[in-house]
Amino acid sequence: MEIKRNAISSFMEKYYLHFNAATVVDAAKGYEAHLAEGGKMMITLAGAMSTAELGKILAEMIRRDKVQIISCTGANLEEDIMNLVAHNHYKRVPNYRYLSPQEERKLLDNGFNRVTDTCIPEEEAFRRIQQHIYKQWKSAEDAGEHYFPHQYMYKMLLSGDLVQYYEIDPKNSWMLAAAEKNLPIVVPGWEDSTMGNIFTSYCIKGELKPSTMKSGVEYMAFLADWYIKNSGGKGVGFFQIAGGIAGDFPICVVPMLYQDLEMENIPFWSYFCQISDSTTSYGSYSGAVPNEKITWGKLDINTPKYIIESDATIVAPLIFAWILNM
Repeated sequence: MEIKRNAISSFMEKYYLHFNAATVVDAAKGYEAHLAEGGKMMITLAGAMSTAELGKILAEMIRRDKVQIISCTGANLEEDIMNLVAHNHYKRVPNYRYLSPQEERKLLDNGFNRVTDTCIPEEEAFRRIQQHIYKQWKSAEDAGEHYFPHQYMYKMLLSGDLVQYYEIDPKNSWMLAAAEKNLPIVVPGWEDSTMGNIFTSYCIKGELKPSTMKSGVEYMAFLADWYIKNSGGKGVGFFQIAGGIAGDFPICVVPMLYQDLEMENIPFWSYFCQISDSTTSYGSYSGAVPNEKITWGKLDINTPKYIIESDATIVAPLIFAWILNM
């Protein structure tokens, strides 16, 4: 059945006809077809997509079951919540390219950490969350329990402790939408995030134990179990925003199952799209063309493959708008 296209989708269909623009539409159509045929989709978030406020549209993707699992960096896990509770205190610096080292230091001294043109307010963002996430960590440790990083975030969000601080419409928080659905999340390398650093500091001071936090190995084992249970039928697609560990970590679950656990019938990822501006010729895995992944046992010959060489903050919302028929 042909879908009647709304404003954004109709614009893309009419004008996005060649080169990267055409690939955007092709990838969106492929994503749409994958879900229509009963497939499931993983979205991976690298970069600073939460600070870019991707949550405004990703939250709706989650609510409408257009994504079944997310892999993200620790920064993206926490920065969506920071935006939720401290948005009014953020500072935009349009002329960020021309700041002197002295001006950068002044931002630090005033409690701002810069991400391109957006400065995150340390006191209102990091410290506002810290007391509440610590309560979740400490409570679990005292009860002899341990959870994944995202599960502690879910507990904090669902407790209602942060409602008093909300500075945006909560429907624009993808983490809140994910918590309400108990969406599976994988957060490789969580320790290099701000909350990961804070947790580590408590461990160094002897106030918490490292075992209170489930590890990356446990995340991989969790993902392996999830993939086995969800890769039947049309299979699981892989929609990668930017590169890095958020994509590298989860895509390896398939060759691990096939080669290391000798599950010879495990399906490959059944759709692949990456939005990236990384350069292939530099030996970068993030910039590798999708066909290279065939040699690593991640994608098959006939897997639909798309690579969009562009800015993810522009392209990802457009593709999601197509999926949501905006």
